[in-house]
Amino acid sequence: MSAQPASLTPPGGSSALDEETARAELYGLLSQLYYAAPDPELLSALRVAVTEAPAEGGFLQEPWQQLVGTARALDGAVITQEFDRLFGGVGKPEVYLYGSHYLSGFLNEKPLARLRTDLDRWGLARGDTMPETEDHIAYLCEVMRYLIAGDDVAVCNLTNQRDFFATHLQPWVLLLCDALQAHPQARFYAALAQFTRAFVSVETQGFDMME
Repeated sequence: MSAQPASLTPPGGSSALDEETARAELYGLLSQLYYAAPDPELLSALRVAVTEAPAEGGFLQEPWQQLVGTARALDGAVITQEFDRLFGGVGKPEVYLYGSHYLSGFLNEKPLARLRTDLDRWGLARGDTMPETEDHIAYLCEVMRYLIAGDDVAVCNLTNQRDFFATHLQPWVLLLCDALQAHPQARFYAALAQFTRAFVSVETQGFDMME
């Protein structure tokens, strides 16, 4: 599995089909931005993205505007340096992107094993070219994109989306957002964390309505 280029349209839609497409695209975008610093093509698309939502005052509009504005304000090399400073380097990163760290305090622990069991049940597996473990935020967002936009209706349905989100994303993703927004050297990724927080809130409310 690998993230596909996202179509950078403003959050919000005019129909249920538009909304599902937008959800899948936003998960795809989050996957790309958390997996690596944006390449020139993605950064250019983000900088020219429309920031006004179809419905004025939409909940995601302000954090989306802040993310796009930050992308416009920062040089691509600066964003790449920020990514490397926060998530790269030798040894312990300044901010972890792995669910196991937030759920158990350690990497490659029981949360990762449970995740792999759920993925195997759906016939999903990490691609050979991906060096990160499956509990990386980028991989989890890509799984959500697939569960929304995939063609296999036995796997790609709202029930599996809700269960996967509630088990493997919701319990820890806001802790990641907290860490990024509190980091004194995070600018682009602080804005991304704020947008992630708002998007997760919308997703949580939507899934709660299914109960």
